[in-house]
Amino acid sequence: MKTAKLEVLSNKQVSDRYWHMVVDASELQAEVKPGQFFNIRCGDEYIPLLRRPFSIYQINKHDQTLEFLYLVKGKGTQRLSLVERGESLDIFGPIGRGFKLQTGHGTILLLARGVGIATLAALAQEAAKRGIRSVAILSARSKNDLLAAEVLQGFGAGVYKVTDEEGNSDVSSVTMLMEKIMQEYEIEAAYTCGSKRLSKLLQNLTAQKQIYAEIALEENMGCAMGVCFACVCEIHDTEGSPRTVRICKEGPVFALEQVVLT
Repeated sequence: MKTAKLEVLSNKQVSDRYWHMVVDASELQAEVKPGQFFNIRCGDEYIPLLRRPFSIYQINKHDQTLEFLYLVKGKGTQRLSLVERGESLDIFGPIGRGFKLQTGHGTILLLARGVGIATLAALAQEAAKRGIRSVAILSARSKNDLLAAEVLQGFGAGVYKVTDEEGNSDVSSVTMLMEKIMQEYEIEAAYTCGSKRLSKLLQNLTAQKQIYAEIALEENMGCAMGVCFACVCEIHDTEGSPRTVRICKEGPVFALEQVVLT
């Protein structure tokens, strides 16, 4: 894990709120795993001062590139959207604990909301490389925000879309959809990111059916090195006792059954 200057190959707006960026990772020495993230300096100015954490959207080892799908929300991402092709970005990473991909003969279930879809796309990509089938439920405000659906389908994933716009993204509707999927497929493991409401639903269902599950947590970060304790969450340890951990250091991926979701 170290800082690197990576060239931006493209940085384009792909919907009303989302941007897609590709960087040249040929100078990056470390192995990058799905679920990990990079802390990126969004510009050369003092403001915004702090770096911003971005999960990895796609890992292209053959082309030696990394892709990020990000939501333009505050000053940091607004500044990042102004970065042009040919410029270099100061990138720190890869950081954190990634996903543990189960390698049996079953299917993995992906449940994502909003920009959390980007985090699970890299996992679907890795699953496809290993010959593991994936089924994804993608939830968003509108159809316009379901940007990764075609990408996941390109990895061979079966994709189910639910949106607030269509009125089928509520917990009861998603519960019925998940139960239907679990009846049709031999779900061996499940992974989620982007919504505590849906993550709690998956937590309950996987506990009932004794299915291994993981969650990638998202949080505002100060240092992304475990020093500032700005990105803490509560989990239950192996003995069931609650303790506080840092998402950047001990995570961002945790066993879903351990995480306290409120």
